[in-house]
Amino acid sequence: MTAATLSRDAAWELLCQWTESESLRKHALAVEAVMRAYAREYGEDEELWGITGLLHDMDYEKYPTQEDHPFRGVEALRERGYPEVMLEAILGHASYSGVPRTTRLAKALFAVDELSGFVIAVALVRPSKKLADVDVKAVKKKLKEKSFARGCNREEIVQGAQELGLDLDDHIARVITALQGVADRLGL
Repeated sequence: MTAATLSRDAAWELLCQWTESESLRKHALAVEAVMRAYAREYGEDEELWGITGLLHDMDYEKYPTQEDHPFRGVEALRERGYPEVMLEAILGHASYSGVPRTTRLAKALFAVDELSGFVIAVALVRPSKKLADVDVKAVKKKLKEKSFARGCNREEIVQGAQELGLDLDDHIARVITALQGVADRLGL
């Protein structure tokens, strides 16, 4: 399979076979949306970037340990012929994997994964529970609250923006805008 022959429908079907949790599926949709936005901005292959975002955590529900995730998913994707550049990005999004992020695709996936989840968490504590009511100031305020979304790795959020060569505020704004574009699909 080449990047040109990727099918979003097939990728969604595969994700649904591996992931039953609605919240994990929504996370995949969120990361996909932000990856597509960055692909458009950088003039990259939007399907490749979007599908990479969609499938990056496909094995997490079944294999949530550092010994297995994302390695099991990548094995399954490799068997199905997904492109190596995608597999390297998926491996690299887990900093503990030891796989360096050498491509813009890998750096973008790493940069948007944690932050997408964090922005959604911010939306969920807004009175409206709407992404439309989330701005950079609200995200930055919550980033300073260590008790909020404590499972989120704040250092990786900062590192991700740095790896993309972006100011953190600019990166947060781009992620918010991309997520607002799919708010209806996310129920937010």
